[in-house]
Amino acid sequence: MSRLTNKLQGLKPNINVSGMGKVIASAIVLLAILLSFLGMYWSSEPDQFDVVATAKDKAAERGYLDNSKKLAVGYTTASAMHTIIETLLDKPGGFISNDIMPPGVFMDNMPAWEFGALVQSRDLARAFRKEFSRSQSQSTEDVNLKIAEPQFNFDNKSWALPSSESEYRRGNQELMEYLDRLASESNNKAQFYARADNLADWLSDVSTRLGSLSQRLSASVIDDEPQLESDENTRYVRTPWSKIDDVFYEARGTSWALIHMLRAVEVDFIFTLQDKNALVSLRQIIRELEATQVSIWSPMILNGSGFGLLANHSLVMASYVARANTAVIDLRRLLQQG
Repeated sequence: MSRLTNKLQGLKPNINVSGMGKVIASAIVLLAILLSFLGMYWSSEPDQFDVVATAKDKAAERGYLDNSKKLAVGYTTASAMHTIIETLLDKPGGFISNDIMPPGVFMDNMPAWEFGALVQSRDLARAFRKEFSRSQSQSTEDVNLKIAEPQFNFDNKSWALPSSESEYRRGNQELMEYLDRLASESNNKAQFYARADNLADWLSDVSTRLGSLSQRLSASVIDDEPQLESDENTRYVRTPWSKIDDVFYEARGTSWALIHMLRAVEVDFIFTLQDKNALVSLRQIIRELEATQVSIWSPMILNGSGFGLLANHSLVMASYVARANTAVIDLRRLLQQG
């Protein structure tokens, strides 16, 4: 009997260890499922917003707008940029690009989307500092914009000391102070010059970005045909298969940001655009970019050959981006004509 008792006692630790292992395995599986659902929720792209209504709400909240007063010229464009940065920071999951904990650290599509929107915000912030807020090259820089612009160019991968979010929020605070000065009637009133040359300079940056994206999207095509040897002055760089979805979502983020910026530009530059007969061209750009925001029904970004059996989402996106870029080039030409 004592031998049997000793054997049973010797089995108890093994039984407990086995039970504990099942509990740990179940907890890991449950955590993985929860993180997967959380990652899918964080991957949802933000909705578009009404740039005019958002600008009016901002002005009304800060006491600069009533029923008898219109928004100052430039307020809608600056407000759109402020809201875009605000959306990047406050959307579900917050700013994910610099996450070091799951599920953010395992995500790549949403960080790529964020980067696309962030690059457009940086370009517009530079345009505000260099052109929109200055009457000529010898003019003094705006006190708020000269601080805000470098803040938006801070490393988007920094998670601490300081974090990307803290730097971008500081830039947005300076941008809000510029908005307050733009709407006020004080002696320290901010300026915004809605001139054709200023708009054309910013659109030059937009065209450069769209052209690069179009090329990177097109370079993702699977092509089994032999390639002709290129001359020494031509270099063709194929997008790696592991980066195809990143480039696609970067283009989605870029287009999302540009849609709002161009809608705001239509409001603030309306007289300039009408004078140059360029309003139709601007609206054509917006229509092409809106087509890039259609819902994606495929569970993954497909990369079939150009005329193959499977779809190629990158080629579809490249088509819209390239057509938008062509319209931007036409718009710049109209703005530069006397």
